[in-house]
Amino acid sequence: MWIEIAEQISKVTGEKFQIENRRSVGGGCINQAYAISSGSRTYFVKLNQPSLVEMFEAEALGLQQMLKTQSIRIPKPICWGTASNSAYLVLEWIELGRGGGNQAWEEMGRQLAAMHKWQPSESSRLQGEVRGMFGWDRNNTIGSTPQINPWTSDWAEFFAEHRIGYQLKLAKRRGGNFSQGERLLKAIPELLANHQPQPALVHGDLWGGNAAFTASGEPVIFDPATYWGVREVDVAMTELFGGFPSGFYRGYNEVFPIEPGYEQRKTLYNLYHILNHFNLFGGGYGAQANGMIERILR
Repeated sequence: MWIEIAEQISKVTGEKFQIENRRSVGGGCINQAYAISSGSRTYFVKLNQPSLVEMFEAEALGLQQMLKTQSIRIPKPICWGTASNSAYLVLEWIELGRGGGNQAWEEMGRQLAAMHKWQPSESSRLQGEVRGMFGWDRNNTIGSTPQINPWTSDWAEFFAEHRIGYQLKLAKRRGGNFSQGERLLKAIPELLANHQPQPALVHGDLWGGNAAFTASGEPVIFDPATYWGVREVDVAMTELFGGFPSGFYRGYNEVFPIEPGYEQRKTLYNLYHILNHFNLFGGGYGAQANGMIERILR
């Protein structure tokens, strides 16, 4: 397997690559992750079962699209595919530091805002990309859960059906009890009626574990669940699971101020991730999701 991966790296980069060192590194709870190196070159490799190769392909395409914005550091995808009994994704290796100071977090906010502001020109549009629509040109995953992305002109419809509605269907199969779920789905058009934002390219899974800094303090984001949504879904998720430092929000608002009503909408947007965590992990996420639904419907 490793020989096949090295040969593919050589083919794609045009430079001979032979693995001289391989070590396991942290890569989340879904994939195995390794650093492989040959002399001065190092790459980050994710592995999973071969049936999940489309998950890696979608991640690579999402990274490529985010790179097109030229706004924030993102690992460049090198190659992906199957080798022996594994699917693999090879990424640029970025040496991360221990954490960013206040100025670094402000810069991360400014750079994310620049990514959210970016819009493709007619000439640079990717195949399948539809300007002014919400969705993406393929489905991808949020964690290991399918994320459904049909192109849709109405944001409230997209979010109700393909985000909250889809997660509630999965939760029902899992035995979840969300008695106010149908009422919430009917309320979403009204809850979002006064918010008609321009579609933005979003990371899609921007919690603290998917953001970091290089040793020099350069912001980096990775492990996306990319699609064209509204920028507030990214900003809202940064407030989950401990939240980002205040400097991040100062920097973001310098470049692209958050619109009125965000404080009410963010609970709805974060409900998507809490429902997904229930579907992935169960436990207390069900009670947390029900509490959020009650707050939204008050």
